[in-house]
Amino acid sequence: MTDLRIGHGYDVHRLTEGRKLILGGVEIPYEKGLLGHSDADVLVHAVMDALTGAARLGDIGKLFPDTDPAYAGISSLKLLAEVGRLLAEKDCAVVNIDATLLAQAPKVGPYRQQMAENIAMALHIDPERVNVKATTEEGLGFTGDGSGMAAHAVALIETVK
Repeated sequence: MTDLRIGHGYDVHRLTEGRKLILGGVEIPYEKGLLGHSDADVLVHAVMDALTGAARLGDIGKLFPDTDPAYAGISSLKLLAEVGRLLAEKDCAVVNIDATLLAQAPKVGPYRQQMAENIAMALHIDPERVNVKATTEEGLGFTGDGSGMAAHAVALIETVK
């Protein structure tokens, strides 16, 4: 019997000077980076929460607490690979992921394909199963004024029993 499950993930991080901007595992040239315990990859964090939600694994705060020094500065793609391993332990397979970055700047269009490929590689799935898109919020709110970035992700998984 095939069991389909959907999960939604959301994450937000403040932009700050003195940090690299990492989105979907890609270092993007920009004068600010995202503040966080790990590399603060807001896009990958949303994807992880969508997957962990679908598989009933809790969330990334539970799995990778920001109080644990082992995760300080870690690549979020490494954490995503661990989420993939946990999914496999539960006989779960990723059907597809759709993720949206909310940011006024910088423009990420040239990097979206690499982001999708990085996410797919970490999960050992076909890149055709991962979609990454971005939008501005027309200057509104914390993403619009450039003080932070957010991301949403939806993931569909299947469990074969």
